[in-house]
Amino acid sequence: MKILVAVDGSKTSLKAVKYAITLAKQLEKKPTLTLINVHDDEPLNRIKNFVGKTEVENYLIETSQKELKPTQKILNDSGIKHSFVIELGHISESIVNFANKGKFDLIIMGGKGRTGIADVILGSVTQRVSSLAKQPVLLIK
Repeated sequence: MKILVAVDGSKTSLKAVKYAITLAKQLEKKPTLTLINVHDDEPLNRIKNFVGKTEVENYLIETSQKELKPTQKILNDSGIKHSFVIELGHISESIVNFANKGKFDLIIMGGKGRTGIADVILGSVTQRVSSLAKQPVLLIK
């Protein structure tokens, strides 16, 4: 079984990782966990004209690495086979596309991430992932 866990540095995404570990330990055949962190680079397109595309991408990758850091120790201590992926692009579409390309069996993510007012106006990432995904999506509170 292949499980994709979407993380964004929020408390609920950390809970999602912990739940994925618990689930993985309960399964007879141990799954592989892949953590994905996605940053939408679209809002920074204008800034790219001034500081350069590479600098913006490096900044977003560095931010992703910081957001993944709290989960690294937990996963390393768990003994569960895992990997980390950093993507840039539209968040929900990137998660779903990666899940489809990688033929993941399950997506686990926090029910509420770092966004606030954008959830009300645009609809949440979790709503879009759960409606676009072909595989089951498990939301953790």
